[in-house]
Amino acid sequence: QVQLVESGGGLVQAGGSLRLSCAASGRAFSNYAMGWFRQAPGQEREFIAVISGSGGRTRYADFVKGRFTISRDNAKHTVYLQMNSLKPEDTAVYYCAADLWGITTTQADQYDYWGQGTQVTVSS
Repeated sequence: QVQLVESGGGLVQAGGSLRLSCAASGRAFSNYAMGWFRQAPGQEREFIAVISGSGGRTRYADFVKGRFTISRDNAKHTVYLQMNSLKPEDTAVYYCAADLWGITTTQADQYDYWGQGTQVTVSS
């Protein structure tokens, strides 16, 4: 199985930045598409971004508006989410997910493995 561990969340002031990391197990990490999602209380899990196994293809949700960037380092088996210009409405639990089929899907139910989540809180 694939194990995913997120880190880097915390409390930040509006306008600030955070970089989330997701460390993954698995010898075939470079074949997996890796996605980031978030979920606020009372809301459904929401797609943020996905990156292909090679890093050559990315897709973003519209609400990112150029503020967030997804990247990966296959040598380190790690995917990142750089978040700038954070807003209070970005407050949520952030999850990384792996798609072993290697497609860059935006749908949560297409992903095979999930991390435990990391809390991001943005204060005004």
